[in-house]
Amino acid sequence: MQQAPVSSCPSTLAAGFRSYSPTALKMLFNGRKVSHILDFNAPDLDESVAQQLRANSRHISISGAQFKQSLVLDKNRLRLTQPNEAGQYILKPIPYRPAFNHAHALPANEHLTMQIARQVYKIQTAACGLVFFQNGEPAYLTKRFDYRDDGSKIPQEDFASVLGRSQAMQGPDYKYEGSYEDIAGQIRQFSPAYQVERERFFELVLFNFLFSNGDAHLKNFSLQQPFPGDYLLSPAYDLLNTGLHISNETFLALRNGLFSDDSDTESFTVLGYYSYDDFREFGLRIGLQETRLKTLLNKYRQDKPKVAELCQRSWLSEDLKISYLAMYVQRVKMLNTSIGGHLDNS
Repeated sequence: MQQAPVSSCPSTLAAGFRSYSPTALKMLFNGRKVSHILDFNAPDLDESVAQQLRANSRHISISGAQFKQSLVLDKNRLRLTQPNEAGQYILKPIPYRPAFNHAHALPANEHLTMQIARQVYKIQTAACGLVFFQNGEPAYLTKRFDYRDDGSKIPQEDFASVLGRSQAMQGPDYKYEGSYEDIAGQIRQFSPAYQVERERFFELVLFNFLFSNGDAHLKNFSLQQPFPGDYLLSPAYDLLNTGLHISNETFLALRNGLFSDDSDTESFTVLGYYSYDDFREFGLRIGLQETRLKTLLNKYRQDKPKVAELCQRSWLSEDLKISYLAMYVQRVKMLNTSIGGHLDNS
């Protein structure tokens, strides 16, 4: 595979750059001038590792099927970590013989979706970009956010751990056991700033729905403790449109959906899909003020032109760009549907 020419920043997708933009260099590499081309190739996995990765993808967990490598920034060069060396970055190459469609597009998909979250919806996300192996193959690169600048570890727990879900107790699909209301309840219990944090969480759930992320399970949300007793949601991570890769995709990853009692709204029963009414009810159940809830819902009901702009500059193939945007437009229409007369068009 030959190295494709770069015409936009492989991190921010800003037009007119042949490598990382100054903004990207500051965000990802503390201002160091780092090349978007690695000086090594993708790992050559043996069949035993490949079988294990494919076994992990039997549900819908794309992230579980991806082989990850740990990198450090050594002067101006990204390199693989040495034994007992703490990594600063996580590298996700294209999966090896995956059990889902268009695996070659996973790095571009995750990169695009993360940039849309950050740039269009102002969601706090992990810093990320694309890098390219010597043979031209792309990989997704994300900067770890669980370490401080001085190298000390920030305590962090995902919500599978917070809710006490484990493979030993709930079986191999333990990270799908529960509801988004369950997570919101734990945020209220542990975070002193829960009123702000539950809004952040509400937006993440809404964003995942809007961009067809059917793999937003318990381990894809985490609490951090930057200071003693101060629990906050971590930056968002593992955001991607799984609808491009999984046939017969479910709307939401968690088995009980939005609500802890595994109920459906009247709207969902009638329409067969989530709409404005479902997310309004979800927001009310987790304690959002109705005026604030309307503001947040209206933000995601708008068809944002910058979504299409970023998509066109992304490394997705032309046919997958069309599919990505078509799914987005369809979900926007769903969020603009209500049988309860609750739509606020002010």
